[in-house]
Amino acid sequence: MPLFKRNPFGHILFIKRLLIQILGIISHGRYRSFNELQIEGSDILRQLPDKNILFISNHQTYFADVAAMIHVFNAALKGRDDNIKNIGYLWKPKLNIYYVAAGETMRSGFLPRVFAYVGSVSVERTWRNAGKDVKRQVKMSDISNIGKALNDGWVITFPQGTTTPFKPIRRGTAHIIKTFKPTVVPIVIDGFRRSFDKKGLMIKKRNVLQSMVIKEPLEIDYENEDVASIVEKIEYAIEQHPSFLKVLTPEQIKEEQEYREKRRFWGPDSGKEEEE
Repeated sequence: MPLFKRNPFGHILFIKRLLIQILGIISHGRYRSFNELQIEGSDILRQLPDKNILFISNHQTYFADVAAMIHVFNAALKGRDDNIKNIGYLWKPKLNIYYVAAGETMRSGFLPRVFAYVGSVSVERTWRNAGKDVKRQVKMSDISNIGKALNDGWVITFPQGTTTPFKPIRRGTAHIIKTFKPTVVPIVIDGFRRSFDKKGLMIKKRNVLQSMVIKEPLEIDYENEDVASIVEKIEYAIEQHPSFLKVLTPEQIKEEQEYREKRRFWGPDSGKEEEE
């Protein structure tokens, strides 16, 4: 075994491990102390294969979303049930976790470059550059790199390509699904936009309840299902379909509140469970 083992992107694994541990220690309090992260679906993560997994999620900050997922993924794989207690789960973190991010963002400073080493698969946005709307062709090398990451492990992507809610799903995600046929696992997050600034680096407000729900893998007919159908499935799975914007009646609001309490995210006994 070579002294400096690298991943398919040339990153030295022991450096990546060290960065995950350091950044994990720094960020842990953001999900356990300053604000609380409620998790649902850790058991689903433990049932997944080691490779060719594509996580699709709504997006609320540039970096805090991914950092939380890395915590949750590693905690679940070390046997934690819907919690990130005892940061010892980062002693030997899963190193083949990647996330798709805009190259422009990951080149914007020293800290983003450090985050990029942790697992970024940088792509060039076809619709936006330097704050302006553009139209350009997809780079085949970007698609190839996403395939390389899937072939090596787990990949996180935000198919809307923006932190603005209810924006359209980028069809490129559906093309990636049809091309590489990964297991597609939806994740729905909430509370991060209220907790952090847009970049996800600064705490904007404390005592905010953040949530992360990992859902069962989507059922997709890779050969026969068209792009439009997959896009619609993604919209519903990450709860970004326009129908989620509908105005609710008082009765529906009450039902929604009861459902949320059942999930324990807003339940009156959540504090007692945490103490136990």
